[in-house]
Amino acid sequence: MGVSNNVTAILNFVAFLAAIPIIASGIWLANKPDNECTHYFRWPVVILGALILLVALAGFVGAYWNRPGLLAFYLCCMAILIGLLLILLVFAFIVTRPDGGYSVPGRGYKEYRLDGFSAWLRDHVTNSGNWDKIRTCLAESDFCPKLNLNYISADQFFAAHISPLQSGCCKPPTACGYGYVNPTLWVNPANPAVDPDCLLWNNDQTLLCYNCNSCKAGLLGNLRKEWRKTNVILIVAVVVLIWVYLIACSAFKNAQTEDLFRRYKQGWV
Repeated sequence: MGVSNNVTAILNFVAFLAAIPIIASGIWLANKPDNECTHYFRWPVVILGALILLVALAGFVGAYWNRPGLLAFYLCCMAILIGLLLILLVFAFIVTRPDGGYSVPGRGYKEYRLDGFSAWLRDHVTNSGNWDKIRTCLAESDFCPKLNLNYISADQFFAAHISPLQSGCCKPPTACGYGYVNPTLWVNPANPAVDPDCLLWNNDQTLLCYNCNSCKAGLLGNLRKEWRKTNVILIVAVVVLIWVYLIACSAFKNAQTEDLFRRYKQGWV
């Protein structure tokens, strides 16, 4: 195996390693309660990471055993996958840029307004056709019951940094003036007309505020928070992959030159 092929094999091993955190971040996203209920965002990162891993493995095999056709296939496919990853990154950054969260005096957590998020997220995640299924899925998860295990007194709960999803779905909006009994049980609203969600709140543990706009906004807030974290990993991975790809292209050209020179010395050309 020539020097250039050695370099290409090492680079493809680096690309193989770079695919692992992409897959890991995708699995982390897929296992979050909000992503389990919104299929738009659940698997694209895992699928892209798995494809990058397989293509990098093909490139490693092609370089190690000197298979120019497999190397050319690797270079073509990796260019497409890097392009798709960049598109996903830019798209995720654009649709998660607006933040509908706002601080509430005397509370450690934020609350969320639906109109504070991007129109694409609102249209594709919280429209009436999708929300019925999402609401049912959220009601069957355990992120609200967990609050009752973690917080007992009102002071503990009001100082807590709960997730956007818990803030929006598991309790009524603070402006309603409900009295605290436990994190998912509230009584006697002081201002029931201040927000339509005040009238939608229900102490039935299968209903809570799952029909509220605040719950829809909390879901978008959760998606935004998780995708912003994932984007950091994806940015690092795509920088590594681009660097690896550019050097691999140069090494592939050098390998072709080495092969032609070797054939010339042997009298084949």
